Amino acid sequence: MDYEIKKRLEGKDSLIKLKDEQIKALEAALKVKDEQIETLEKTINTKDDGTKTLEKTLKLKEEEISKLSSSAINPSIIKEKDETISQLQKEIEILNEELTKADEDLESLELENEKMRKVETTSTDVKIIDFTNIQVSKSEIIKKMRSILENAISNVTIVVPTIEDLQELYLYELRSSVSMNIACSINPGIEEHSELLDEFESLDNISLRNYERRDRFVLMRDGEELLLAVIGKSEDNNLVVHTKDPKHIRILNPIVMECWIQSRKI
Repeated sequence: MDYEIKKRLEGKDSLIKLKDEQIKALEAALKVKDEQIETLEKTINTKDDGTKTLEKTLKLKEEEISKLSSSAINPSIIKEKDETISQLQKEIEILNEELTKADEDLESLELENEKMRKVETTSTDVKIIDFTNIQVSKSEIIKKMRSILENAISNVTIVVPTIEDLQELYLYELRSSVSMNIACSINPGIEEHSELLDEFESLDNISLRNYERRDRFVLMRDGEELLLAVIGKSEDNNLVVHTKDPKHIRILNPIVMECWIQSRKI
């Protein structure tokens, strides 16, 4: 008997526990619903505000339409607008004509400028160049001498201010069959000069002489091509002549030979 009572009590306890859990679940569901209702109410309020704003905007638009409608039916205003439009169209046509004429004038000016440039170029070609303040650097001269030496076949005569400048001419790259007569300032008392002198004299195809004036760069290649640069008052103020014309070379050759004749054997 006691066992049955105990079983019944346990069953009731389970039912009570189940009911409690169901109540908790319902309370949680109600809380969610309350939150959803609150969110919905906020949304509705926002929509109401938006509706009111739209209504105000619509009212303003209706008032603007009403004003426009009242203006549209005013014949004097329509006529005035038409006259303004007509005047503007005429002005646009005049501007287009002026632009077309301006384009034609511009084209004519460009053609005249082109002719003037050609005339200027032609006239410049025949003018005597003033070398007083000409700017030609030592590096540009050396670069041109290297270029000429690349075509050397049998013999070259070279004059540079000092033996140090010979290093920049890459003489070791010339064919061993090319004979080189070189005049430049050499001071055996300077260690670098002495070392360079030994290096160059070790080559069978080089003859070196001491030319102390340091006033020019000269390169005569195979009697066919000559570069002569006279050093000016400043480092980059060099008067340079480069020619392959036999008459030019014949006239300038004494200047080349002068360096070799006036230089001293070492």
